[in-house]
Amino acid sequence: MNNKKQIGLAVVGCGTIGRIRAIMARDYPGIGWIGLCDTNESLGNKLLQDCDADYFTKDYNELLKRPEVTAVIIATDENHHFGPTMAAIEANASLFIEKPLATDLLESRKVFDAITDAKIDAVLGYTQRFRRRFLAVKQKLNDNNIGEVTSVVTRAFMNSMVPIATVRRTNERKNLTPMVVSGTHSLDMSLWLLEGKSPKTIFAQSVDKKLQSHGTKDSTFGIFTMDDGTIFSMNISWALPTVWPGSVYGLEIGIVGTEGVIDIEDTHRDLVLASTKPQGHGYNPSGFEPSTARHVDFLTSYPPGDIYNNQLWGPMREETNSWFQRLYVGTDTPHASAKDGHKNLVMTMAMDASSKIGEKIEITDDIEQEILKIQDL
Repeated sequence: MNNKKQIGLAVVGCGTIGRIRAIMARDYPGIGWIGLCDTNESLGNKLLQDCDADYFTKDYNELLKRPEVTAVIIATDENHHFGPTMAAIEANASLFIEKPLATDLLESRKVFDAITDAKIDAVLGYTQRFRRRFLAVKQKLNDNNIGEVTSVVTRAFMNSMVPIATVRRTNERKNLTPMVVSGTHSLDMSLWLLEGKSPKTIFAQSVDKKLQSHGTKDSTFGIFTMDDGTIFSMNISWALPTVWPGSVYGLEIGIVGTEGVIDIEDTHRDLVLASTKPQGHGYNPSGFEPSTARHVDFLTSYPPGDIYNNQLWGPMREETNSWFQRLYVGTDTPHASAKDGHKNLVMTMAMDASSKIGEKIEITDDIEQEILKIQDL
């Protein structure tokens, strides 16, 4: 039973997403203390002032040893989740970890096992689960409105400002692929909608003609066969030009069942702005500035939501506040679990591994060892 004890929140990583969630924490009445950490002192101190936080340090170990801390948001760059996450587990704090759980398979396994062993309440930041359309679809599937699902197809288009900005922040680019960093969103959504079915085989292919010089691939296409015979195909391209009107992500999903079909268009093309004035870049981390201005914009295509009156409205607000409710009053929420997060990383890496060897891969109990062997080829 939850006794509504005030939350002491630590936010590790004060970039775009850490800032959004910290600002929301400031306004949540169940949070009594906020501490921040970032290696960029000026970035952290700016957020300290903007969200009226209580504490800032450049050392996450120092922050997570504070007695006030009961919950932690891990919002560092993708390659740097492991250290602060393990420290938060040691502190026995509830966890919100931005996806992916890790970009290294062994690290992801260690994190997942540690969370499981410590019985930590940990969730992953798969924000798109909180878009109203996907929640509505999930309920219809739960209510068996289209019978038994037999096939699913997904397509994700992404502006190339995402991979360019992502890989430029690190030299550890081996696993920063379209699937691991961004395709994981559409994979998570599809596996969530297919809850109860498990992948048994995967065959994938990739191409890297445009983004090879940045150390990543352009596109990956794959097809899964599930344990009940359901087929599930997905593809992602994050090599679209930076002038592409979608700020970040556009997704289409088709779900066919024995008694119906659900067709989801989440491409944001129903609300288009064209202007002689340059439009802002939806994905614009500190220090990154695309070389070409965008004059056409698919409004509402920025995944966290949209700004009105200097406040963010949309799925990230609902995701963040529902996590606070989960901690404060015990609300049941649709967040992805640590188990989901680790499985998503394994499946995205299985797609990359299949693409690398050009062969179908069986999803067995030894799949993680098989992926590691292929990665070392």
